[in-house]
Amino acid sequence: MKEIFLTALFSTFSLASYAQVTVTDPWVRATVPAQKATGAFMQLNSETDTRLVAVSSPVARAEIHEMAMKDNVMRMRQIAALDVPAGKTFALKPGSYHLMFFDLKNPIREGDVVPLTLVFEDKDKKRETLELKMPARALNNKAAPAAKELSGH
Repeated sequence: MKEIFLTALFSTFSLASYAQVTVTDPWVRATVPAQKATGAFMQLNSETDTRLVAVSSPVARAEIHEMAMKDNVMRMRQIAALDVPAGKTFALKPGSYHLMFFDLKNPIREGDVVPLTLVFEDKDKKRETLELKMPARALNNKAAPAAKELSGH
């Protein structure tokens, strides 16, 4: 029994040592019935330089996107990864960098909770996975931040 407790305790400390990225105020935009795409937003903070390299959700195909002005036209495009500089808050927000959900399996209603997995990679190619439970809300709704769960991989 003592051995199991020590193993569990060690695993907890090992997991905490991987926790380099903090996510605050994650949320996903609620949709209307026929809508097949939406965006997800949050603030990212990291103790070290890192990159967001993958996103996934069971509710839709998820991608990392940027919106940028080019030739006086606002353009949105998928990007392979997103650099998150150490010690700074990096905002994923409407009209800027954000996450996109495509081919939604069902509409997302205000108040729904949407699971999302974020995968970060440091300069040594070591990966950290964050599991989020994001509330769905209207674009103009400022609901309370959602809970997050961390699992290091």
